[in-house]
Amino acid sequence: MIKKILERFLFWLDCSRAFALPMTVMSWLVVFLWGVKDHGDVFNGILALLGIVLAHLATNLIDDYCDYKILCKDEKYIKTAQKCKCAHIFEGRVTLPEMLRMIILYCLLAAIIGLILTFKAGLPVIWLALIGAGVTLFYQKCSLVGLSEFAVFVAYGPLMFEGVYFVMTKHFSLNVLLLSLAVVMFTLGFLYVHTILDFEGDMTSHKKTLCCRIGDKTKALKLLVAFYTFGYLAIAFLAFHTHNTFLFITYLTIPLAVTAYKETRIFEKSRIPVVRWWNLPFENQEFYLNEGSFGFYFTLFQARNLMTEFCILTGIAILLPFVLR
Repeated sequence: MIKKILERFLFWLDCSRAFALPMTVMSWLVVFLWGVKDHGDVFNGILALLGIVLAHLATNLIDDYCDYKILCKDEKYIKTAQKCKCAHIFEGRVTLPEMLRMIILYCLLAAIIGLILTFKAGLPVIWLALIGAGVTLFYQKCSLVGLSEFAVFVAYGPLMFEGVYFVMTKHFSLNVLLLSLAVVMFTLGFLYVHTILDFEGDMTSHKKTLCCRIGDKTKALKLLVAFYTFGYLAIAFLAFHTHNTFLFITYLTIPLAVTAYKETRIFEKSRIPVVRWWNLPFENQEFYLNEGSFGFYFTLFQARNLMTEFCILTGIAILLPFVLR
């Protein structure tokens, strides 16, 4: 019985694209450590993470649920879309009604956590939760009109950082806002790489992602450089503003940013890249190879790994002044 429950749990994590959760967890970890540094409530911070994770998984399922309906109506889109796109539905592993029930469950659990945090931290949590719910429910619609990057900027930038910090300390912070602007640029980079990899399929289906609005992958790549550049500039500004020069250790990730850019630029569906130690972690390699999506996930994971390692180094930089004093 327990084994079946665990298998079902892992199955839904896979359907909900849990491989992207490091983006959520690492972003949360950065502001959580900042909150701990300012003597915030640790339990509230951990509870907030659970709510954020549930909202993220719900967003992924909603995105696939709506994309599948588009795919079914457009034969050209089916041919140009990545093989991994909505694969769990096409392969019959899950039905649309099952997906809808899981989306409702995710959202319900996240709402319960939001109510608990409102009781513990105060009414502003309601407004933060409502904005988060709006992003979760309408993210897929935003992606159709080229606003997915804006939605992620709000959700994974100021909203998450100020929200987690507020439930921990019961106030907002300018420094936390600056911190969010640095970290969210690498989160945006991860999302943006995904849209570049999906460029042909999205163009065929007339989706209006930001990449599609630019209309040219070469030009679109320049914006990826802009995201990463702004992130490094923002962390430098925070370092000077808080007199914490340890934050400059995040610049050790610049070679990873270069790798993420290069792999995105040369991406081709049929290309099987050579995996080297600096490309790790890259889980489920054999599965992606058999599925025909090895190159897609290899490239996507380079952007994910950059984001997570930037967050890890940022967290270390936040703690070092207190460890060494």
